[in-house]
Amino acid sequence: MPGHLEPDILEPGPRHGERPWPGQWAPLGVTPDDEGVNVAVWTEDAHGVEMCVFSDDGVETRYSLDEQTFHVWHGYLPGVRPGDRYGFRVHGPWDPARGHRFNPAKLLVDPYARAVDGPLVDDDAIFGHVRGGDTGVRDERDSAPYVPKSVVVRDGFDWGEDRPPRVAWSDTIIYEAHVKGLTRRHPGVPEPLRGTYAGLAHPAALEHLIGLGVTAVELLPVHQFVTEPRLHQSGLSNYWGYSTLAYFAPHAGYSSSGSRGAQVGEFKAMVKALHEAGLELILDVVYNHTAEGDDHGPTLSFRGIGNAAYYKLANDRRRYADYTGTGNTLDLSHPHVLQLVMDSLRYWVQEMHVDGFRFDLASALARSLHDVDMLSGFLTTIQQDPVLSGVKLIAEPWDVGAGGYQVGEFPPLWSEWNDQYRDTVRDFWRGRSGGVRALGYRLSGSSDLYADDGRRPFSSVNFVTCHDGFTLRDLVTYERKRNEDNGEHNRDGSDDNRSWNHGVEGESADLQVLSSRRRTMRSMLATLLLSTGVPMITAGDEIGRTQDGNNNAYCQDNEVSWVDWALEPWQRDLLEFTRSLLELRRAHPVLRHRHFFEGRPAVPGGPKDLAWFAPDGSELTDDLWWSPGLHTLGMYLAGDALQARNARGEPITDTSFLLLLHGAEHEAEFVLPAAPWAGKYQRLFDTADERPRPAHWMDSPGDVVVLGARSFVLLEAHREPLGRGPGQRPAS
Repeated sequence: MPGHLEPDILEPGPRHGERPWPGQWAPLGVTPDDEGVNVAVWTEDAHGVEMCVFSDDGVETRYSLDEQTFHVWHGYLPGVRPGDRYGFRVHGPWDPARGHRFNPAKLLVDPYARAVDGPLVDDDAIFGHVRGGDTGVRDERDSAPYVPKSVVVRDGFDWGEDRPPRVAWSDTIIYEAHVKGLTRRHPGVPEPLRGTYAGLAHPAALEHLIGLGVTAVELLPVHQFVTEPRLHQSGLSNYWGYSTLAYFAPHAGYSSSGSRGAQVGEFKAMVKALHEAGLELILDVVYNHTAEGDDHGPTLSFRGIGNAAYYKLANDRRRYADYTGTGNTLDLSHPHVLQLVMDSLRYWVQEMHVDGFRFDLASALARSLHDVDMLSGFLTTIQQDPVLSGVKLIAEPWDVGAGGYQVGEFPPLWSEWNDQYRDTVRDFWRGRSGGVRALGYRLSGSSDLYADDGRRPFSSVNFVTCHDGFTLRDLVTYERKRNEDNGEHNRDGSDDNRSWNHGVEGESADLQVLSSRRRTMRSMLATLLLSTGVPMITAGDEIGRTQDGNNNAYCQDNEVSWVDWALEPWQRDLLEFTRSLLELRRAHPVLRHRHFFEGRPAVPGGPKDLAWFAPDGSELTDDLWWSPGLHTLGMYLAGDALQARNARGEPITDTSFLLLLHGAEHEAEFVLPAAPWAGKYQRLFDTADERPRPAHWMDSPGDVVVLGARSFVLLEAHREPLGRGPGQRPAS
């Protein structure tokens, strides 16, 4: 009869508990109080649901949830306490041709679980179908001994006076890091805490972040994830974490405590410590796919609860529409799946106090049916949500499906990873830019991508490297990836690295080669950290970290991926150079402008806010903008012509700067622009210098600056009394 599990479909188990009380259909998941827990599970096509509770010695007790309201099966279980482990068994049709893969032999993780305990064991029983055979044939073996269990968690933490830093977007500097990789080898972090949430919150780790000058830490995925069976069989593991199992649970493997559910409190303590240090926390989140993979993958949660609802299915409904390259795509066009994602996001903001999200393969989330839709339910819901619309939102604006590349197309609330910035900067510094026009756009905030729909320069998250690809050091050391250790015969990872090895492939002892490589690294860092937009540094780039040429280290949970804190003198110099760049950026609003430059005076008769110069000291003509042979660019930022005001409406003024970028392999001369641009110049740094030199004054305008190969020179410009200069081409 509806609402009950018939005796003949109950799976044999150790024990069957008494019938639960009716309970409530909301909230979803398992919610504890002083007497027990309320249980609520949404599943649209199921015939029945069992709550399975496990004792410390592994004995399973099953409780049939007899009540159903709005497709939510619910009940109340007295006596179940925080720390107890549990899972669900869901009964329903096994009909893969219609998209249904219910199999009560498989213990399922609660999609709303606040914590998860135990490993995923690579056993045939974790698959809903007969492994290695026809995916339409159901496997009847019990998966409970081999799968993680959900944990009952009672939310509660003393946040004290915790206050998010709320750094303005235009002031934000992002540091992309991995929880484990950042501190696993850090000598200042006690051994038991290395590689954990507590390790990241340790004063030794925070001291580096604060001293560096970043404002936000963006963590690679921390939702509970598992390693795919394929990697298990290769003796590898999923290190990056882009294989989510539970969207409310912090990954247990990053907890320094082995106690059940302790990862929740430890994560909160980490957030609190970051906030006390003035740092925001941004999470890289993976709502586009799950750990269950394609139709050959295991049944761990969503597939067994409501496969036809949670996933986008292909025309052959036994298979999945794959816009992610992982075998499946979550279907956020389904109201309940959208609810799950929104509930998860709000939980991480309200209960875990995080400050923003970077959405992996965000285009997949915006697909209404199969096409990317910027008016999709996902984007529209976030736009009007009073919680989520107030935090930092970053899109990885592409997926692997047709029409998935959407750089510059997300709505105004969103910032985006700007891969065009990455590619342009890499090409320029390896001498293959084809001119300077694209570089001009990237240096000044990418107005060609973001200005036409009311967005600002901080819509562009600028990066030269990220977790995916070469590190900064490897970018100047290798032209070919070295991914053999990943077990895929070097077929994985991108072949389009836009890197340059400076004449020698791999590490070298040649002092001239090393000098050239380090100069290019300094030039790329200077470009990144002085460009308009939001800079993102990849953890370890500031100290010259290498992955030995591996550009896809997703499965390397070892020294290849962990930051090595034993620094050579040149690495300490690079760290100091990076710190000085960030200090300069913080001190000067003209380097983190909130508005797009206009290439015209802020007031009649005043200076232009932006000007571009050729090596002879003249303003660039249209012909030079389009010239593929030009490898040298001067960018003038007028600090006394900012199109900006403070909170009281008063104009903001700043120092003026001249940035000289030379991307060719030979030296070049650059004539310093004359009045009205400056009456004198002070050279602040030259990346051709192995070590920083004291700033010094140049002679009057018209002097020639010799630019070393692939070098970046920054000069402070001091004006003579204002005068009307020659006309300038409109800013791009």
